[in-house]
Amino acid sequence: MSQPCILAIDQGTTSSRALVFDGEGGIVCVFQQEFPQVYPAEGWVEHDPEAIWSSVLDVARQAFAAAETRGYRVAALGLTNQRETALAWDRRSALPVHNAIVWQDRRTAETCRRLREEGREAGFQEATGLLLDPYFSCTKYQWLLRHVDRCLARARAGELAFGTVDTFLVSRLTGGRSHVTDVTNASRTGLFNIHTLQWDAGLCEWFGVPRAVLPEVMPCSAEFGIADARWFGREVPILGIAGDQQAAAIGQGCFSAGDAKSTYGTGCFILANTGEQAVTSGHRLLTTVAWQLEDQVTYAIEGSIFVAGAAVQWLRDGLGIIGHAAETEGLARGLAGNAGVYMVPAFTGLGAPWWDPDARGALLGLTRATGPAELARAALESAAYQTRDLVDAMAEDGVSLDSLRVDGGMVSNDWLVQFLADILNRPVERPRMAETSALGAAILAGRKAGMWSDGPDSAGAAIDRFVPECSGQDRERWLAGWWDAISRVRGTAP
Repeated sequence: MSQPCILAIDQGTTSSRALVFDGEGGIVCVFQQEFPQVYPAEGWVEHDPEAIWSSVLDVARQAFAAAETRGYRVAALGLTNQRETALAWDRRSALPVHNAIVWQDRRTAETCRRLREEGREAGFQEATGLLLDPYFSCTKYQWLLRHVDRCLARARAGELAFGTVDTFLVSRLTGGRSHVTDVTNASRTGLFNIHTLQWDAGLCEWFGVPRAVLPEVMPCSAEFGIADARWFGREVPILGIAGDQQAAAIGQGCFSAGDAKSTYGTGCFILANTGEQAVTSGHRLLTTVAWQLEDQVTYAIEGSIFVAGAAVQWLRDGLGIIGHAAETEGLARGLAGNAGVYMVPAFTGLGAPWWDPDARGALLGLTRATGPAELARAALESAAYQTRDLVDAMAEDGVSLDSLRVDGGMVSNDWLVQFLADILNRPVERPRMAETSALGAAILAGRKAGMWSDGPDSAGAAIDRFVPECSGQDRERWLAGWWDAISRVRGTAP
């Protein structure tokens, strides 16, 4: 008899992945496909929705076929996705009306600045848990409505659908029958009240977004629709959806208040479980929905770093000083110190706790002796320093972390994880299961499919634990250099 399994789609910022998980949470197969980034102007970042869709469909079909060839039967599909990225498409044809505007995009910075100056941020934060920043979907939707030909008229006429990546993919998978999202993705749009768990009529009016274009919001483990038989040879139910960072927290087993995880991919995102309490940050962190199961809602406080692994990618693709990201570990390990070289990777502004969209990246402390090793170490260090800033801000908001669970592509680098433990002065745990976002989506779908009540034993299991090893003097010296670099980038240095 065929063993049941879950097909998890992990649609990320630079690539789409499909993984199949068995009943024990083990990976049966993995397929990945990168897709192009589009940069129409300075600070603008877009994706071709058709490139997203084709990459997802290709890897999902490959994973489905590979699993069923090996004697498994795909019971359900789970989906996790890059958050905040905004799309609009024709309801009837499912064709996009414009490129997707990516979460990194800064084109609406001036709009957000004007709204802050009008004193609107406090009310916005109270309802959504977010801050007025181009990062979130609401001003992206507003831009599409104002700048795409006939977009506003067509939206008002009910001809268009708006949504985040999950909504677009479910629409495509179901042949347009489902226009849905989950509560975690909705909570990142800036149009959703995280306390009432409804689209906020006042915010929709504020940003000029017709309520009718927005999807139905559902719990994370639910019946989102049925993927058409034309994609996989038979129908497959879609039973789990969560934004990538929330899905990673589920995959890491962060089920108790105080549990925290940090994911190091293109950017870096720390999510700390605050239980049933929606903690309002006084230090410009975000309050967000961690997940909803049936009627039970769990909240989290989050810090968002826009550039982490992307800094290493820039060394590889922009400067050409490394051939592969893995080379950075040996380069950093070969140095006795950082030689006073710091990278502030504000390529698309600074995220939490600074929220400075005008900041731009900088390399500081360069000398004639600076070479590839120093730059590689500076790129890795910047991820740790930014994490420390967020952990400090969380502590000031009353959310203190005893340890930090980490995942994402960067944490295969042992030197980085050890430096992270040193800078945080806390233990850092790396899980057995590296694919935590996809595992989280699989847990949600498998739970609804009846494969398990909570999740497989692999959720939250850690085998590598890094404890602080550096001296307090070294830690303070490194941090002082970082904070000086931040002040110079932000124009606040004396």
